[in-house]
Amino acid sequence: MNERPTGSLLVEVQPFLLQYKNKNYLLDTGLGFKNQKGELQIFENLHKHHLTPNDIDYVILSHLHKDHAGGISIKNEQHIERLAFPNARYFINKNEFEFAMQKGYPSYQIEDFELLKNDSRTEWLSTEGKIYQFIKYEESGGHCPHHTTFLFSGEQNEKVFFGGDVAPQLKQLKTKYIAKYDYDGKKSMELRQQFATIGKEEKWQFLFYHDITNPIGSL
Repeated sequence: MNERPTGSLLVEVQPFLLQYKNKNYLLDTGLGFKNQKGELQIFENLHKHHLTPNDIDYVILSHLHKDHAGGISIKNEQHIERLAFPNARYFINKNEFEFAMQKGYPSYQIEDFELLKNDSRTEWLSTEGKIYQFIKYEESGGHCPHHTTFLFSGEQNEKVFFGGDVAPQLKQLKTKYIAKYDYDGKKSMELRQQFATIGKEEKWQFLFYHDITNPIGSL
């Protein structure tokens, strides 16, 4: 904390684990930070809930910025990069992946996710559609050109919305403003207003990736 550059922005990061019909869905993968034992922090978090990286069935990615994609891969004992969740299917917008590979540093750290390109576990998403009939996804843009949002529908008509960095905090759904860190700040602002209106009407549970005060909330 004390070593971070003066004037830098402090942002909380929290991937989500969603469990449905005995399957584990990981929503984004964090920064890829390691604890003092050299283990990925996200692995330690899973262990606290009696899970291992092998128990993750699906990794669903909103976009590939470092704070969301840093835990996609990890180096093994031979220093060879491998996918961090070996039994999972990885869902990512194809447009986002191609843009990230072309754009590169500093917006994207290619080494975190380039393994997805030729891996049989990768599932490429288009601009909109459904995953297994109960997850609706849509290329929203806004924060980055091909950012993707996800709406999960449960058996009792529950609605769980993961908006990544287009809807990262509860207070951002309640305040109308344009953020300089967004690729298209005006569009992000408009999307937040849309999500807030629809989410309130349909009683969505929002998962806020950058809000440790209100990580899960509704309007």
